[in-house]
Amino acid sequence: MAGKRQSRAPRARAVAAPEPEPVTQGEYSSPACYLHEFDGDSAHSGFAVKRVQEPKSAQDGHRVLVDRLWPRGISKARAALDEWCADIAPSTALRRWYHADLSRWREFRTRYRAELHAQPTALEPLRERAARQRVTLLYAARDTQRNHALVLREVLEERAPTAPRRDRTRQA
Repeated sequence: MAGKRQSRAPRARAVAAPEPEPVTQGEYSSPACYLHEFDGDSAHSGFAVKRVQEPKSAQDGHRVLVDRLWPRGISKARAALDEWCADIAPSTALRRWYHADLSRWREFRTRYRAELHAQPTALEPLRERAARQRVTLLYAARDTQRNHALVLREVLEERAPTAPRRDRTRQA
């Protein structure tokens, strides 16, 4: 049998499976993943609320600090702000009044909403930007459930006041 060659089954070569193409941000693996674009709450527009101490993320969009005072211990570089709107923060008197007794949350909300409704032109640039891209309202308060940025977002998401419509019916 020395002269006979034994037939061997051909060896299966290990063929590397093609590597999947890397998914870059904004690309999705299936058409079903695009459904978020048809939802009213798009990830690419509207308002988000976040503590300024949290790191910047790609989903933040336009980052706006909405505190009247600069947050303690935060550098400009770490804050990574696009805008600082101190004028739409609660007034100094209202902020001090609320911080003296945190059980005044309901009354604080009412008073702050009144301050915001008194200056509707200050809110329009943020509303316009939020129609095009995500706007993240940044605040420094420790309480994530009761802070002025949440009230501000509610007011910004309300319909902007419109001029009363004239009745176009003809009177005889």
